[in-house]
Amino acid sequence: MLVKIHKSYRDIVAVCDSELLGKKFEQGKAVLELTDFYNGEGISEAELISLMKSYATEDATFNIAGEKSIQAAIKAGIVSKEGIKTVQDIPFALVLL
Repeated sequence: MLVKIHKSYRDIVAVCDSELLGKKFEQGKAVLELTDFYNGEGISEAELISLMKSYATEDATFNIAGEKSIQAAIKAGIVSKEGIKTVQDIPFALVLL
């Protein structure tokens, strides 16, 4: 999984499954494009869960895409199954805590 932290007035944590980077998915009017916005450091699930928990306490927002990344976010308590959408069977979530 890849994670990239965008520094702003509120940090944005962009996470995606590494094999999805650079791909575009379309379904009706919905478009999910995994651009360089997500191209960051490759980390393990355990590291990602820890990082997400840490940033959740810092009032960050999260952009998460891909099955493995979404499962890590669920384990970290960042997103619930009800908050997950899909485009061409690719799960994603936008989280503002």
